[in-house]
Amino acid sequence: MQLSITHEVSSAERDELLAGLRKYNNQFIDSCAWGQLGLFSRNDKGDMIGGLIGANRGLWLCVDFLWVSEEARGSGLGSQLLHQAEQEAIRLGCNSVLLDTFSFQALPFYIKQGYTLQMTLNDFPAPGIQRHYLTKTALVTSSPAN
Repeated sequence: MQLSITHEVSSAERDELLAGLRKYNNQFIDSCAWGQLGLFSRNDKGDMIGGLIGANRGLWLCVDFLWVSEEARGSGLGSQLLHQAEQEAIRLGCNSVLLDTFSFQALPFYIKQGYTLQMTLNDFPAPGIQRHYLTKTALVTSSPAN
């Protein structure tokens, strides 16, 4: 057996490791219907002013990234993106959402949107910063909260 350490993981190494992990996990989890989700908003010039990237994982939508540009903050775009992602998640058969945010980002925004704080990691990724994990369960078809 040989062990190697690298600080630059190649695409081939990543793919090989994930293939092994998926093969094992597929004994327990049906991932056939899993997929990606993206919502993007652009201004009249075609520049992106906000977006959301996530993935449906069984009954869950996992939001990886939600961003709204400085020019669009306060316009309701963040609420609209999150609401539309939730509605698409329902369409895909999800009933819950998982997301995370750093303490300098949007914790109050997510709580206002009906998310519940589940866990906080202190000093992650650096001293004085927290990473908050939130969920929203029992998704329903509804209008966005502003």
